[in-house]
Amino acid sequence: MVTIRLARHGAKKNPFYHITVADRSASRDGRFVERLGFYNPVAKGQSEGLRLDLNRIDYWLSVGAQPSAVVKKLIKQVRNSETAAQAS
Repeated sequence: MVTIRLARHGAKKNPFYHITVADRSASRDGRFVERLGFYNPVAKGQSEGLRLDLNRIDYWLSVGAQPSAVVKKLIKQVRNSETAAQAS
């Protein structure tokens, strides 16, 4: 089973996450198949907090990959912001 999940990087009390496609049995920060973006929850100012490759995410979802709860929330957030940007 393949899952789309967060892999933690960064320093102590300064988290930075890569959004990766990995086998469910692989460790959280271990082996992965593909990196799809990143999430920086402590981004400030002009720094980018979230970047996702939605085309690749759609591909992985179409072949049966299961996103984690947090990744599902982030995907929804990006899709809503894109919809709002296109409406303007």
